[in-house]
Amino acid sequence: MRVRLVRNWGWALGLAGLVGLSACAERQVILPGERENLRAVLSEDEAALAAQEVPENRALPVSLPATVANTAWTQRHGSPATRVAHPAFGGAMEMLWSNDIGAGDARRNRITADPVVAGGRVFTLDSEARVTATSTAGETVWSSDLVPPRDRGRDATGGGLAFADGKLFVSSGFGLLTALDAATGQQLWQQKLETTGSGTPTVMGDTVYLVAGDRTAWALNTENGRIRWQFDSTPSVHNVLGGPAPALNEQVAIFAFGSGEVQAAFRGGGLRLWNAVISGHRDGFSRARVTDITGDPVLSGTTAYVGTYGGRLVALNAGTGERLWTAEEGPLNPVWVAGGSLFLVSDQNELVRLDAEDGSRIWGTKLPLFVKDRPRRQKEVFAHYGPVIAGGRLIVASNDGFVRSFDPVSGELVGTVEIPGGATTNPVFAGGVMYVVSSQGALYAFR
Repeated sequence: MRVRLVRNWGWALGLAGLVGLSACAERQVILPGERENLRAVLSEDEAALAAQEVPENRALPVSLPATVANTAWTQRHGSPATRVAHPAFGGAMEMLWSNDIGAGDARRNRITADPVVAGGRVFTLDSEARVTATSTAGETVWSSDLVPPRDRGRDATGGGLAFADGKLFVSSGFGLLTALDAATGQQLWQQKLETTGSGTPTVMGDTVYLVAGDRTAWALNTENGRIRWQFDSTPSVHNVLGGPAPALNEQVAIFAFGSGEVQAAFRGGGLRLWNAVISGHRDGFSRARVTDITGDPVLSGTTAYVGTYGGRLVALNAGTGERLWTAEEGPLNPVWVAGGSLFLVSDQNELVRLDAEDGSRIWGTKLPLFVKDRPRRQKEVFAHYGPVIAGGRLIVASNDGFVRSFDPVSGELVGTVEIPGGATTNPVFAGGVMYVVSSQGALYAFR
């Protein structure tokens, strides 16, 4: 009897619930209009990015400066006083020799220093703070290990080189700037930078200039390493390994920092003259959020050209910091200025030519981009170094295993040569020979 009562009560409650639900239900209102996919807005953005207008390539004449039979390449080409505007080069790109310089690229270590050439020797820095002097015949003259006593070579990486007055100035990821006797490799002095020293030094007169830790500008006496002056910029953690070399003229030193700031100071006492920030990035690409300056300042006349990894290149008045124009191209290396044009490898892995007067695009040539062909594996991209104009051609060295030469008028590919292991530095030229370092830790010479 009790069981039947419970069952009856359960049936009654269930019926009451159904009646209650039917009473609460309202007639569904179907809104008029076209139905859209929830993700359609993303597809439209991608289509809009793909449909962005790119000016048609134009093969405009370019008046290159006369070739120079230079015997030295002492530092980055941002400063007019030490720049070789058009080095002589035959262009056949025949390999002459190669020489081991130490540790190559590894998972946590990278070679970031371009070779420098002076006094019949080529100076290199490997990925573990070893400096090597190689004769122009391909033989090792001396080698110097700059790893601090309590550290190991793989504990830090990065750095740069500059040569002046018989001294080789070496920055390293261990936070040191070291001066070596270029003839013997003997250490002359060493200055602690209080942070990583992966930036590339620049030398003029009796002062060596450097950005340390992507945020501090240093000016040091070349004779003893004593600090002449220094100043800081806004800190940033979104940086690319390595650091831009300061650009100098007779009056000012222009520094670029990881935050996207560019600052100019009087060379004599370090009094800041102006400050500028390169803002903006290329839409639609997450990597463009990294706005570190990878296009070192390059001075040409009264104009400084500086660019970021995020997709911006600006022309600034070197005396006032006034922005003259902005181009939506991000140079991955210092631009090359010649014949009223700028040549650069962009953040989209394109070799690009711009009008130096207003930043307008003249032509663009695509370079290899993704390492893997399959879309789902397209995570790693190839690195390209340069360009440099030598022997009437644009030279780009790449880590896909090739050095390529292009026509500066049209951007057409005119020659290639293999480099085992791929390149990991910008090519440099001296004595009609091209020198470039491979990711395997070898220096190659091509004629």
